[in-house]
Amino acid sequence: ELIDLPGTYSLTPTSPDEAVTRDVVMGEHDVERRPDGLILVVDAANLDIHLRFALELIALGLPCVVALNMVDLAARDGLTIDPARLSKALGVPVIETVAVRRRGLAELAAAVSTSLLAPTKSQLTTSGRANVHTSVAADARRISRAAIISETPARHLTRTIDNIVLHPVFGSLLLLLTLFLMFQAVFTGAKIPQQIITDAIASLQTYVVHALPPSLLLSAITDGLIAGVGAVLVFIPQILILFFFILTLEASGYMVRAAFLMDRLMAGVGLSGRAFIPLLSSFACAVPGIMATRTIEDPKDRLTTMLIAPLMTCSARLPVYTVIIAAFIPARSVGLGIGLQGLILLGLYVAGVVGALLAALILRRTVTKSSGAGFMMEMPRYQLPVLRDLALGLWQRVLIFLKRAGTLIAGTTLILWLLLSFPRALPGQSQTDASIAGHMASGLAVVLKPIGFNREIALALIPAMAAREVAVSALATAYAVDDPSNHDAIGARLATRWSLPTALAFLAWFVFAPQCMSTIAVIRRETNGWKWPLFMVGYLFSLAYIASGVTYWAAKFLGL
Repeated sequence: ELIDLPGTYSLTPTSPDEAVTRDVVMGEHDVERRPDGLILVVDAANLDIHLRFALELIALGLPCVVALNMVDLAARDGLTIDPARLSKALGVPVIETVAVRRRGLAELAAAVSTSLLAPTKSQLTTSGRANVHTSVAADARRISRAAIISETPARHLTRTIDNIVLHPVFGSLLLLLTLFLMFQAVFTGAKIPQQIITDAIASLQTYVVHALPPSLLLSAITDGLIAGVGAVLVFIPQILILFFFILTLEASGYMVRAAFLMDRLMAGVGLSGRAFIPLLSSFACAVPGIMATRTIEDPKDRLTTMLIAPLMTCSARLPVYTVIIAAFIPARSVGLGIGLQGLILLGLYVAGVVGALLAALILRRTVTKSSGAGFMMEMPRYQLPVLRDLALGLWQRVLIFLKRAGTLIAGTTLILWLLLSFPRALPGQSQTDASIAGHMASGLAVVLKPIGFNREIALALIPAMAAREVAVSALATAYAVDDPSNHDAIGARLATRWSLPTALAFLAWFVFAPQCMSTIAVIRRETNGWKWPLFMVGYLFSLAYIASGVTYWAAKFLGL
């Protein structure tokens, strides 16, 4: 029976995940018994760092086998290690492995079996653990140097690149340029596939209209399912482009460098660079980002990161942003080949980051006060992404999106269609005015009118609590029910019905508003109560209301 434990650098835990590892290997866990043996997975290219923890574990006296992993990447970088020499120094078997290619796994399994049957006694003992702890860094450095047979000048390439990438000025400019190119590509690269999807949805609507007689069933299919779900499916190309960049940057080793660059900025608002990884994950979805805060050792630092994670612009916001930008921002260049639409999209992402940092600054000085702490992070080798892995990652994102479109979005769209379709309107009366949903939205619209929102926006915000992208399908369904004969895309309809100040206020709302029940639920689970989720909902909705109002009235004042 194999148990995969969270990675750590020491038996002195600094986070809940690391505490689990310590408790299990020490036999102090409430559920898991002490293991019969340990497999220590060591990065061949980072022996110095990884051997520190390995020495602590070997000193516990349990049968151990070291899996010297990623030896292929070490060899590629000009590093040759003698496993026999390393095994002699550690006093335990050392097996070369390349896990992703299943190389060395049979030898590893055999070594584990042998060690469990006839444990090899290491020179390190549990009684000397305190001394090991104080000198472990020096011992790890000495053993790693002795185990290295040769090291070529090619190993210096990473350091040379890092001199530029991690430079406080040039590195920050490179990061900003990378993000800018990513958001430009979201618009420019998705136009053709988006048009193909739009035409396919329009053709499907036309086919269904001609195939079925006029009825409520026809309205449910065309005005509910096709109009609502189709309005969201059209954004698949943009989501794929966004995730292509994110997955490529992660696989190349650049994302960790970005965390290093952000450490100084985040320290200024009371957070450490360790919070950057969960916040970065939140650009895909806040739920895994919030769960990733378990690696943060300071409880108040972790809580602050959870409370600001929803401000990171997740992929669910992308359909909302792009449909509004495409409808109201002209597709023109502002010079040097810079597209205005991509620039606005980048601005929305930056607004979310700035809002998160300001919120963290205030929270760390009020409700989540604590002393800050530094963090240790490995710098992985630069490498070219594996195309198969990229393709698999993109395919998984598409499946997740389609699953949401086929379940959550389709379900909420049908419910909204029912609320919009009953009771039936009298001759000459708008169906939205007569419907249950219309009456509900009219009450909420009174509260939202000062910030420039109309009744259709109020109507869309209610189902959008299930998921942010539902706002687009809700708007499409509302306009389809009110005008069934109009099959224009949702962006074209909005451009004729909304003013520019209203559209800008709508964008500002989605920068801050916590329009996601899953995010609220996961914060409730991670904090074991409703206090902090309700606090987060309250302060984020307040921010959204204020930001939308300021945006709306500023745009009106400027005559936009």
